[in-house]
Amino acid sequence: GSELCRQILRLKPKKILLVELNEYALYSIQTELENMQKLLMNNDMNCIVPLLASVQDENRISKILDTWQPSTIYHAAAYKHVPLVEYNLSEGVKNNVFGSLVLAKAAIKNRVSDFVMISTDKAVRPTNAMGASKRLAEMSLQALFANSQKDNKTKISMVRFGNVLNSSGSVIPLFK
Repeated sequence: GSELCRQILRLKPKKILLVELNEYALYSIQTELENMQKLLMNNDMNCIVPLLASVQDENRISKILDTWQPSTIYHAAAYKHVPLVEYNLSEGVKNNVFGSLVLAKAAIKNRVSDFVMISTDKAVRPTNAMGASKRLAEMSLQALFANSQKDNKTKISMVRFGNVLNSSGSVIPLFK
């Protein structure tokens, strides 16, 4: 999610809504993006909006989408660390599957134009709980889209990434 925000900021969007559950992570990416914005000489300092929220909180997510009316959502709020999700399976499913559904349903309700779920290569043929939770999230969103297609103005898509360098889910720091 952070790397997507870095790339999107270079395109000078009207707004970037940073939705994050972890206060320090939100502060860190907000500060980094604001500094980057200065380097890009983009003087619209109100472009970056930090919002504390969980994708599992249906009311908060609905209020955010209703208030800000985003045109595109990049959903990268997933638990990524395989061993942690193995030990905390119910939390992994709640966040990765149900959180994705909460966000996608709110996007459809608010007629968000594009919803992109950032998934993982581990969802291809899952051999662990984390990969299975991401695959189940993908399948749930596919079913949601198929069932609401006639009235749906929201285009739902998914992209799978492997190891993104310097991301919170990267295995590179472990190897270092």
